[in-house]
Amino acid sequence: MDLKEIQALIKFVSKSGAHEVSLETEDFKINIKTTSGASEQPTIIQAVAPQTGVPVAAVPAVPASPAVEVASNSEDEDNNYIEVKSPMIGTIYRSPSPEQDAFVKVGSEIKPGDVLCIVEAMKLFNEIESEVSGKIVKVLVDDQSPIEYDQPLFLVDPS
Repeated sequence: MDLKEIQALIKFVSKSGAHEVSLETEDFKINIKTTSGASEQPTIIQAVAPQTGVPVAAVPAVPASPAVEVASNSEDEDNNYIEVKSPMIGTIYRSPSPEQDAFVKVGSEIKPGDVLCIVEAMKLFNEIESEVSGKIVKVLVDDQSPIEYDQPLFLVDPS
């Protein structure tokens, strides 16, 4: 199990409402507990690696919502676009089904709470909602393509 799979498992556990999950194979054992406080961020209690001399790295908690940051483009100083980033790894779907239109396209006006796309992770379909208002100026990913955690998906003009 690599770091990305562990991060996806942590995200799944935090969204599922489970308070504790244990996973054990011949090679490793992972116990994940979620805190019952306001933060709802899971904590890894124990991770035991096989005795092969491979170091075990700490796994950061995955944020609960898409990261948003202002993109800086030195070529065009007028670009104060906001990047909407993926909150998880998976496969992106830009429409609810193949027969329907995309949730958003270039030129679409969006507001907080609007569904931008769906990300399939571990056989779960997660709607990615906008946290900003504005206009979609660029779609940075292809439909049904694999995406990474924190990968930019859309550029939004907030003006």
